[in-house]
Amino acid sequence: MGDKLEIVLVDEDDKEIWLWEKMDVHKKWVLHRAISVLILNQKWEMLLQQRALNKYHCGWLWSNATCTHPFPGEGNIDAAHRRLQEEMWFDTDLEEIFEFRYTAHFDNWLIENEYDHVFLWYYDGEMDLNPGEVADYKWISIEKLKKNIVENSESYTQRFKIILEKYFQLK
Repeated sequence: MGDKLEIVLVDEDDKEIWLWEKMDVHKKWVLHRAISVLILNQKWEMLLQQRALNKYHCGWLWSNATCTHPFPGEGNIDAAHRRLQEEMWFDTDLEEIFEFRYTAHFDNWLIENEYDHVFLWYYDGEMDLNPGEVADYKWISIEKLKKNIVENSESYTQRFKIILEKYFQLK
């Protein structure tokens, strides 16, 4: 693997087919596996993170608690726990609630073409953030979040808006 991060390429059924360097995957239109984590607290507020400005795409936008790509040989749930600890510096139980496909094109010519596994759990403990990954965080009520996404859609990542639409369909 060397010093370049490889991620898992998958077919339409999420079966692993190859490994490829992360930035090359995002320059092409290659389907790959992703992980997203939603965290709620006892007040029914959702944890949002504002992506660090230096992220390779969507810097400064608000999104779900964390997201990542599993490493080769790493299980989806293990990747979700790893990234939650790396970005938000806490961990909690997680349960996969759904999966979906999505594609997004960014201003910097990068493309997301992902088969995303979404995890959810509840957390009310202490946290901090990794400033290299996360600019800020906030807890927001579900109702206020729904309203804010309508009024300020450009402030949120495309992936997060799709995740929320699918999550609200489950309720």
